[in-house]
Amino acid sequence: MNVEQIMTRLVKTCSPDDSLDAAARLMWDNDCGCVPVVDEQDRCVGVITDRDICMAAYTQGQRLSDIQVRAAMSGACHTAGPHDAVASAERAMQEHEVRRLPVIDQDGHLVGIVSLADITCEAARESHSKRGDVTLEEVAVTLSAVCRPRNAGDLQPVAARRRSSQGAVAMR
Repeated sequence: MNVEQIMTRLVKTCSPDDSLDAAARLMWDNDCGCVPVVDEQDRCVGVITDRDICMAAYTQGQRLSDIQVRAAMSGACHTAGPHDAVASAERAMQEHEVRRLPVIDQDGHLVGIVSLADITCEAARESHSKRGDVTLEEVAVTLSAVCRPRNAGDLQPVAARRRSSQGAVAMR
């Protein structure tokens, strides 16, 4: 089974110059948690997630309308091709710990997006038909990989850094 068989084709996008409130509105209006970021030629240059938006608001201490997408988006754009096997997309999700992959053609143009939810739904369908291209066991492995907690390190929100620089005890 190929990615193009299960991907979402009509994908809402934003520009790196858009504000975070515009990206958040796209997500709200379209019931999605991720928006690919594209350039003027419709080439994928990154992704922005609902979590990216929340963390940018928290750490930058500004209104969403005052922060550009480029300040919060993930510039590392892990992608899949429409003709890639679904198993290959799953491996990319596991390796990069992401729930969604923009799908791009050979020229780098966005043609869709494939999500862990798309793969899970296909695995559930296949479990009833005994086809087995996509298995629930592999979905569990992928989910485990993308849910692995990251090491927070010394990340502090803007307010904590301000207090720290003013001599107060920093948040840990």
